[in-house]
Amino acid sequence: MHAYLKLLKKVLEQGEERQDRTGVGTYSLFGEQFRHCLKEGFPLLTTKKVYFRSIVYELLWFLRGEDHPKFLHEHNVHFWDPWLKPDGTFGPIYGVQWRRWKGYDGKPIDQLKQVIETIKKDPYSRRLVVSAWNVADLPAMALPPCHVLFQFYVSKKGLSLHLYQRSADIFIGVPFNIASYALLTHMVAHVCDLEVNELIISFGDLHLYKNHVEQARLQLQRTPRPLPVLHLDPQVKSIDDFQFEHIRLEGYVPHPAIKAPVAV
Repeated sequence: MHAYLKLLKKVLEQGEERQDRTGVGTYSLFGEQFRHCLKEGFPLLTTKKVYFRSIVYELLWFLRGEDHPKFLHEHNVHFWDPWLKPDGTFGPIYGVQWRRWKGYDGKPIDQLKQVIETIKKDPYSRRLVVSAWNVADLPAMALPPCHVLFQFYVSKKGLSLHLYQRSADIFIGVPFNIASYALLTHMVAHVCDLEVNELIISFGDLHLYKNHVEQARLQLQRTPRPLPVLHLDPQVKSIDDFQFEHIRLEGYVPHPAIKAPVAV
């Protein structure tokens, strides 16, 4: 994960000081990019412990297309709770847009299902895109999507995913985003009988919060360890059939976790 650490160091040393919505303040860069070959190991950060269990349950929740926290709470995942709306939902955020985008005729559109079907039938299509940025729904969302849009690409090397992320908290959020979209790439490749290739993330505002500076410096002092290996149950044939027990990580031996406050 040297690519991530290189970005963290660059933001820390070269980021422009900026005010932000949370009032905490950030150091920010614009238009940076992260790339990782998934054949070289699963990109779960080793210079601090990242809680893979929570990442898996969050992604499974997105895949369910839900707007309420019931599934997360059943599995003791609560990091989304600060954004709960008064009605007990999050509004039409990621999963809703991926799986139930409201069409012009009012009928739901399952973007992810359509993309998977297209990969199987027309793998070289340039339309393998899923968007969470539904302008009409933004006012109803508890939090506008940070990871806005992703596109798959099939080549002789396997399946790649390119994510565009408009806003990225490099210390807390980005390690989660990297692992989550790497997992999604593996899962889609699995159900399409493809190998995985590359994960690419293009960032809009990539920022380090001012109250994460010391934590970032501590992390940059640590030496990365070998990346773990992801295993998916070969019996799973559909993206909707994945359960937590079908996903297993082997060989994850990270440095200790580094606590940092979340800016809400």
